[in-house]
Amino acid sequence: MNKHVFDKSKLPSRHVSVGPARAPHRSYYYAMGMTAEEIAQPFIGVATCWNEAAPCNISLNRQAQSVKIGVKSAAGTPREFTTITVTDGIAMGHEGMRSSLASREAIADSVELTMRGHCYDAIVGLAGCDKSLPGMMMAMVRLNTPSVFIYGGSILPGRLNGKDVTVQDVFEAVGQHQAGNLSTCELEKLEAVACPSAGACGGQFTANTMACVSEAIGLALPNSSGAPAPYESRDQYAISSGEAVMNLLEKNIRARDIVTMKSLENAARVVACTGGSTNAGLHLPAIAHEAGLEFNLDDVCEIFRDTPYFVDLKPGGQYVAKDLYEVGGVPVVMKELRKAGLMHEDCITATGRSMGEELDLIEREADGRVIYPVETPITKTGGVVGLKGNLAPEGAIVKVAGISPQHQIFTGPARVFECEEDAFEAVKRREYQEGEVLVIRNEGPSGGPGMREMLATTAALSGQGMGKKVALITDGRFSGATRGFCVGHVGPESAHGGPIALIKSGDVITINAISGTLSVALSDEELGQRKIDWKGPRETLYASGALWKYAQLVGATYKGAVTHPGAKVERHVYFDL
Repeated sequence: MNKHVFDKSKLPSRHVSVGPARAPHRSYYYAMGMTAEEIAQPFIGVATCWNEAAPCNISLNRQAQSVKIGVKSAAGTPREFTTITVTDGIAMGHEGMRSSLASREAIADSVELTMRGHCYDAIVGLAGCDKSLPGMMMAMVRLNTPSVFIYGGSILPGRLNGKDVTVQDVFEAVGQHQAGNLSTCELEKLEAVACPSAGACGGQFTANTMACVSEAIGLALPNSSGAPAPYESRDQYAISSGEAVMNLLEKNIRARDIVTMKSLENAARVVACTGGSTNAGLHLPAIAHEAGLEFNLDDVCEIFRDTPYFVDLKPGGQYVAKDLYEVGGVPVVMKELRKAGLMHEDCITATGRSMGEELDLIEREADGRVIYPVETPITKTGGVVGLKGNLAPEGAIVKVAGISPQHQIFTGPARVFECEEDAFEAVKRREYQEGEVLVIRNEGPSGGPGMREMLATTAALSGQGMGKKVALITDGRFSGATRGFCVGHVGPESAHGGPIALIKSGDVITINAISGTLSVALSDEELGQRKIDWKGPRETLYASGALWKYAQLVGATYKGAVTHPGAKVERHVYFDL
């Protein structure tokens, strides 16, 4: 690796390391064993979401050490720091899930504050679980420093009775156990083997979806998201990421040079063709917001609509992240999209080269098993569909990967629940009918607060064999592991007086993923009268603390549920101060 030479007089770290006035600051660096040469080099933030909450984050600390080796080899001085993570697999199905989406903002904010407070010149960010990936990328774009993202890697699949199993199977087994179709002993056997290593959930759930996004959007090195967390080969990607950020710093290539409207469109394509998580419809607009770009749920869904679905990953398909990696990973997926003219090739990437130049280097082809050729996709449209109508004027989203076209239209009477707990209890007791549309409201970003995921309820339905026999709509979210006909992100949310707040049990709801509509058989006059009669948002227990603050600040779901005005109104860029 060539040693770079940097002029610190133009970098943020000059404020804490250059000139006689900064002698007190330098004394602190000497206290940590730094040399005069290291103090004179650029300071690179190495940010991780390491913690002992769950397997998704547990290997990030090890990988960060490799990033630091790469930074040092290229004449940078790495400064490691850690932020929080709330891991959805642990937070799922109880009050803890309210912390999940709010943690995305806390991660972005804490990385921003650390970078600003210590005047770091660039960042390599490592993240492992659902919200930490977009949170880290949002911070990079907000700061607009040279930035490289690296995913901590996926978990290895467990094995039971000769088949691969994941945590999704455990959630669904709970439903089978409740239905009396699985013994306690069998459930305990499954839970003991489903998650055999460090790493994030192995299916194309939110973590792997956003890991694919990190490559497609250009912030991560090609194929860096693929290797499972335990693989030692991840360390080489981490070293290369440390070297890459120094190259970007030398060339003054910053996060917003990489994250553009075109690269956001590339990212949405990859979500669609892999049957990715509906949560991408929340996180892509939020990342765009940090760059001052308008890229909302409608724009994401427009791309989903005309992108073929051709990568056969769980939960809609058969394979896990490790399988995708073994057949060439995200670069092969993007190469297939390019064949169909669906990739912007002129986008710059973390390597300093264009996306087209990177794809020219990929020799592998679609294997036809995990990655189908784009000419013969699994379905001709994306695995995720946007919906609009009188029940969702600001839109909603549904994952249709793995759902046959005849099951993509559903009409039935509503059964309304005021929160997820009520719905889960009703499902557990079988207090619902085949053909109904279960409506869970008051679970939006503000009204929840926190926009919880509904995996416990949807997995219980699947476990009872009812996943295709009922539909479910909510102003909350669904896990990337959710399957069945489940509509999330219904906006405006109930707390803002959206139509979902006005529905009564028995109202007839139609979900049509073919035409992209979500409607209730009520006239505008009837909805208007119900709005007049509406008693206002449900009170929550959260009258103080972080969740209260989040509820006050959070904006509309279709814009990404963000909590600040974004780059459109900023008066300075951190890097240029």
